[in-house]
Amino acid sequence: MLALRLARRAHPVVQLRRLLVTAATGGTGFLLLCALGHAMAHPHAPAGSVLRLAWCVAPATTTVYFAVTVARTDPGTRPRPGLSAIGLGPGRLMAVSAVTTALSTALGSLLALLFFLHLRGDLTGMPFDGAAADILAAGQPLPLPAALTLLSLVPAVASVTTALVLRPKGTGAPPSGLRTRFMAYDTFDIRRRAATPAGATRYEEEPDEEAAAPTGPRELPEPPAARPAPDGLPWGITVLAVGLAIETYAGQADPGTGLTLPGGFADSPAGVLGGWLLTALGLVLAGPGLTYLTGRLLQAVRPGVLRLLAGRVLQEEARRIGRPLGVVCAVASGAYAMVTLSSGTRPTVGPLTLLGALVVAGCAVLTLATAAVEARRAHADTTAALLRLGAPGTLPRQAALLRAGALLALFGPLTWTVAQLAALPLAA
Repeated sequence: MLALRLARRAHPVVQLRRLLVTAATGGTGFLLLCALGHAMAHPHAPAGSVLRLAWCVAPATTTVYFAVTVARTDPGTRPRPGLSAIGLGPGRLMAVSAVTTALSTALGSLLALLFFLHLRGDLTGMPFDGAAADILAAGQPLPLPAALTLLSLVPAVASVTTALVLRPKGTGAPPSGLRTRFMAYDTFDIRRRAATPAGATRYEEEPDEEAAAPTGPRELPEPPAARPAPDGLPWGITVLAVGLAIETYAGQADPGTGLTLPGGFADSPAGVLGGWLLTALGLVLAGPGLTYLTGRLLQAVRPGVLRLLAGRVLQEEARRIGRPLGVVCAVASGAYAMVTLSSGTRPTVGPLTLLGALVVAGCAVLTLATAAVEARRAHADTTAALLRLGAPGTLPRQAALLRAGALLALFGPLTWTVAQLAALPLAA
């Protein structure tokens, strides 16, 4: 009940994100039901049905990732001071986030089931003159337990992943962040002034030099250490190289035993799919490290205020926006490879292939946009502090444009190179 009240009173932007999660879940659920319908219509060809079900892994994965990102950026379930006193501690808020994610995804699965039944003609008459009767097995009864099992996969995985990501962590570690390091000495100075009695100066609380014993020089506290670089860059490069090597080796195999890739690319070597998956995983793992490296490069060779601010923010937000950037690069490289392979031919892109591509690309872009908004809110206090200190009002916008340009300059050629290498084995 609490999750429903928080969902009903949320900001319109938050409601829009949840509706987008519902739409993505609905598209993924419809693809899963279409795979079930193909298995019912072609009981003597289980390989094709298994392949169609395997193609649903990519939309399901991106949908779960998008749902978890939306849950993590939900301001209504964010821990705030005073909520623990009324029983809304970190554990309770984590449970509320998981329930809210489950509700959004379950609504999408329900809509997918209703649309699937409508196309089959189970609710009303057969639409579109029965054009989808063959692929949806309209003449056979739908096994409801199998359909509900497929539709419950995305809500279950999304809610469990949300609970694992938002689980309460230890509170013994000191807070870290760009604003925390920026205001470290100010906070220490404010605490010392608060401990000084009213009307007294800071030097009045010092004991007399003749009566006091020598205590040595006073030491100021050291500022918090800078956040270390993400440790996934070597692993990401290794997995990326292994994926490209597998694709190259699989491209030299006999074309007689292969899979049918989306878009009409028949008899493609089965190892190409595994190579593409490893390549995408390598880009996702290397994304935070590459983002952190971009921030380091922006601060190289006598940086000014603009480059220093842009580089520090990139380093601070490398883990938050690095993985969505890697996902977008993986999707873009796969799409570019498909477009390159289809040049000169006339691939048969069906409606289900188009729906899967829209779900994957849309979830990847929306996840990156959501992470960017979260990163902007995370260092909003730092931006406000800089403006109070007299910084120009255009400085935050210029720093944001510089960060976007630097990331595009690094990830753009990387995506193009990976796409060219991925398409080379199939084009040969």
